[in-house]
Amino acid sequence: MAGHSKWHNIRLRKGAQDAKRGKQFTKVAREIIVAAKSGGGDPDANPRLRMAIREARSINMPNDNIERAIKKGCGELGPGETYEEAMFEGYGPHGVALLIATLTDNRQRTVPEIRSILGKRGGNLGEGGCVSWMFERKGVINVEKTKATEEDLFEAALDAGADDVIDEADTWRVTCPPEAYEDVLKALETAGIPVASSEVTMLPSTSVKLGEKEAPSILRLLDDLEDIDDVQKVYANFDIPDEVLEAISG
Repeated sequence: MAGHSKWHNIRLRKGAQDAKRGKQFTKVAREIIVAAKSGGGDPDANPRLRMAIREARSINMPNDNIERAIKKGCGELGPGETYEEAMFEGYGPHGVALLIATLTDNRQRTVPEIRSILGKRGGNLGEGGCVSWMFERKGVINVEKTKATEEDLFEAALDAGADDVIDEADTWRVTCPPEAYEDVLKALETAGIPVASSEVTMLPSTSVKLGEKEAPSILRLLDDLEDIDDVQKVYANFDIPDEVLEAISG
C-alpha cells in the first residue's frame, strides 16, 4: 500500500493536475454532503464531517466550497442530491485486489462503468467479500524523518493510541485504529511534530509486488477508476518499489 500512496503523491507533484484537482473537489464535496446529511453540520459534533473538512483543506479546497457542501447536506439549499454509499470488490491485472468505494445517485450507471473499465484493463468485478477480508481500516499519518526522531514519535503517538511507527525510507508511518486517528494527530501537533500527510484508509494484510513491466497496467486502471465521478476512493494491495515508481512516472 505504500506504493499506492506514493504514486498519488507523485501524480500530485506533476504539472497537468488541474482537471484532477477539480475532480478531487467534487469527490470531497460529496463526502461533506453525505457526512453533514447523516450527522449534522457541526464538525465538532460530527467526526465524519470533521474528517471530510480536513481532507478538503489538505487539497486546498476553498472555504466557500466547503460551506456550500455543508449547507447542501443540511438541506439549507433545497432538497439536493441523495447519494448511496457502496463498496465494490474485484481484481486488477496481476492478481491485485481492489476495493472501490463509491457515492452514487444512480447505481445502475455506476456498476456498468466500473465493470467496463475493469474489463478493458484486465480486471474483473467480484462478489461481495471476495477481497475485503484482506483489508483493515486504519489511520495512517506520515512524518518526514527530518522533522522527528523515532523516539519522539513513539512517545507522542503511542501514548495517544497509535499501533506502530514504521520506517518507510524517508518518512515515518504511524498507524492507528480509526477511532484514535484524531487523538494521534492532536498529540503530534501538541508535541510540535509536523505531519506530511494523513488519512483513514484501508490497509491490506498481504501485497502483490510489481516490477517495471507489470506496474503501468495497474496504475492505468487506478487512474481510469478514479476518473469515474461516482468513485470516491480506490484501495489496492499492490507494492511497487520506489525506484520503479520514479522510473515509470517519468
